[in-house]
Amino acid sequence: MATRKPSIDQDLIRDLANILNETDLTEIEIEQDDLRVRVSRAGTPQTIHAPVAQQPVPVAAAPAPAAPAPAETAAAAASRAANTVTAPMVGTVYLAPAPGARPFVEVGQTVKEGQTILIIEAMKTMNQIPAPRAGKVVDVLVSDGHPVEFAEPMIVIE
Repeated sequence: MATRKPSIDQDLIRDLANILNETDLTEIEIEQDDLRVRVSRAGTPQTIHAPVAQQPVPVAAAPAPAAPAPAETAAAAASRAANTVTAPMVGTVYLAPAPGARPFVEVGQTVKEGQTILIIEAMKTMNQIPAPRAGKVVDVLVSDGHPVEFAEPMIVIE
């Protein structure tokens, strides 16, 4: 008795590849019943036919944080982390309301709580990101027009 191998939905793989191109993501994975499809820029598409519960997905270790400068103490590093505004979603970050316009904020500028500090475009929607607190912008960690991942540090406000 021959086992029947489920057919691969090539249209699904093409759709996932198009999503990667449109969103500048490096990898996308979906699971449906006992089918898992992962499309990645780093390699070739993978299709795994196995019950999901029996196939643990290895979790890539988070990149090690850069070593702090010797003069920076642990308290200063903790303070900086507490004052860092992180990305609430995956998307493309824009530092100005329009191309060629002045940025929402610049290093050294004082911002008010709720003031728009940047925009993240996600799924063709422009999401204004407000300052979570009032303070002085001490660092802008992202570049205009570049992708950001969820929880990626973007701006430091002290």
